[in-house]
Amino acid sequence: MTDTNKTATLTLDGKTYELPVLSPTEGPDVIDIRKLYGQANVFTYDPGFTSTASCDSSITFIDGEEGVLLHRGYPISDLAGKSHYLEVCYLLLYGALPSAAELEDFETRVTRHTMVHEQMHRFFTGFRRDAHPMAIMTGVVGAMSAFYHDSTDISDPWQREVASIRMIAKMPTIAAMAYKYTIGQPFVYPRNDLDYASNFLRMCFAVPAEEYQVDPILSRAMDRIFTLHADHEQNASTSTVRLASSSGANPFACIAAGIACLWGPAHGGANQACLEMLREIGSVDKIPEYIARAKDKNDPFRLMGFGHRVYKNFDPRAKVMKESADEVLELLGVENNPTLQVAKELERQALEDDYFVSKKLFPNVDFYSGIILEAMGFPTAMFTPIFALSRTVGWISQWKEMIEDPQMKIGRPRQLYTGASERPYVDVENR
Repeated sequence: MTDTNKTATLTLDGKTYELPVLSPTEGPDVIDIRKLYGQANVFTYDPGFTSTASCDSSITFIDGEEGVLLHRGYPISDLAGKSHYLEVCYLLLYGALPSAAELEDFETRVTRHTMVHEQMHRFFTGFRRDAHPMAIMTGVVGAMSAFYHDSTDISDPWQREVASIRMIAKMPTIAAMAYKYTIGQPFVYPRNDLDYASNFLRMCFAVPAEEYQVDPILSRAMDRIFTLHADHEQNASTSTVRLASSSGANPFACIAAGIACLWGPAHGGANQACLEMLREIGSVDKIPEYIARAKDKNDPFRLMGFGHRVYKNFDPRAKVMKESADEVLELLGVENNPTLQVAKELERQALEDDYFVSKKLFPNVDFYSGIILEAMGFPTAMFTPIFALSRTVGWISQWKEMIEDPQMKIGRPRQLYTGASERPYVDVENR
């Protein structure tokens, strides 16, 4: 962020105010309004903060008009195609791609922290078996601050580092335990000889009665899902983590807040909503009917998994995810799965329809990730927990960046008050 020596002029009640204009390394210039309230006694009004930069960050850049997503300057397609999740974790956390020695050390540290405190197993039994896995994850991650007292002091750089590694390492274990608990199967301990994605798949699908072998195609697809969801700039859950962090809350509480926010169907639940839509369509012969409904402005039905709030062109993550979807579907087959048959045919028809093409309503990352997870055997209730464990490194990177920022202030949005003005209190017997 640099001062452009340009200013924006605001005229209010006959007075003129000069506001500095700041320039980022990528993206549009930003008008600095930090002193506006003190100078002019006015706030700005921006519901949802969609036109407000709440912070400066060097982690992730998105250009929605051009379909660009960069992590520390690297295109997401390069990272997903040439790298793997833990290498991307290192990049997000430390700002540069690791050397071979640095990567080996980082992977070892993460792998050695994948187990959770044994007493935490009892924590799960406090939940009903039919509890949503996101409810379990929110509670368990928040409870980590009661088990790991040696990494809650946010003023200590070493404790911040330990907390970061612990959460990246333990989140797959916690997500897998939440899944196992809801289906009544025993927990499966992590193994240090497996990679990050393979370990997660084994903890979800292995049973003590027989050996479980992870298919490398499924492992690679899982790793890509993790990578493509690792960070996405200042979205709702990341902003929640930053806001919670600004109060000085411990890192486990802040990540638990992010998980709770991600649970919302408008945020992390998009791929689950997409699969539910495919099940509603039900069969391939009904697709034209639903496409017609999607085009009808008077019909509330919308095609989930198409288009994106940020990306006005194409979702750069979707192309990579589609490749994984094709590989997984070819490996597992879709002959006996009507939902996946509907997904593939809906994708084909939508991409050939001028209405969707002209409006740039292309399938997004949620459409393809839902297809992959469904094919792997995950229930839709697990889609958002998998999103949460993928996004953990992004939340932590943003949290660390904020804690280390000398300009950090406690978050305190303002409001446009529309309630009653001051009025006299009336005793109850006179009302």
